[in-house]
Amino acid sequence: MAIQFGKVLVICLAMGAGACSSIVDGTSQEIVVNTNPSGARCILYRTEATIGSVDPTPGAITVKKTKDDITIVCDKDGYQQTTYMNESGVAEATLGNIVLGGGIGWIIDSASGADNKYTSPVNVNLIPVVPAPAPTAAQPAPAAEPLTQ
Repeated sequence: MAIQFGKVLVICLAMGAGACSSIVDGTSQEIVVNTNPSGARCILYRTEATIGSVDPTPGAITVKKTKDDITIVCDKDGYQQTTYMNESGVAEATLGNIVLGGGIGWIIDSASGADNKYTSPVNVNLIPVVPAPAPTAAQPAPAAEPLTQ
């Protein structure tokens, strides 16, 4: 980890610390989606717009990085629909931009989305649908006892 950080530091210094995350991490990211059990269809949404799908799982999709979270909704016959919130976080190289570049690199990366990242892989556990209990047959009413006088 220290060697990798050292390489990033050298690259950032060489580039004048401008846009390190853009160089190191890029503006897009692959998200791997796994479900248990596999074979589900997962649709990815960002700000209520569909950005893609993984069908069937396991699978991967490349998304543009932004500050907006991604909602992943997975469906499979016999299982409840399950939602996973993949929150947009801060990329590791962003700190170098702020510290070494006086913020100029961070401004560039922030505008492009390069200073963000998402969790990958995403692991979603699907819950089986519990079937409703079968209706029981109505029990016959007990026979009335004859009245005696």
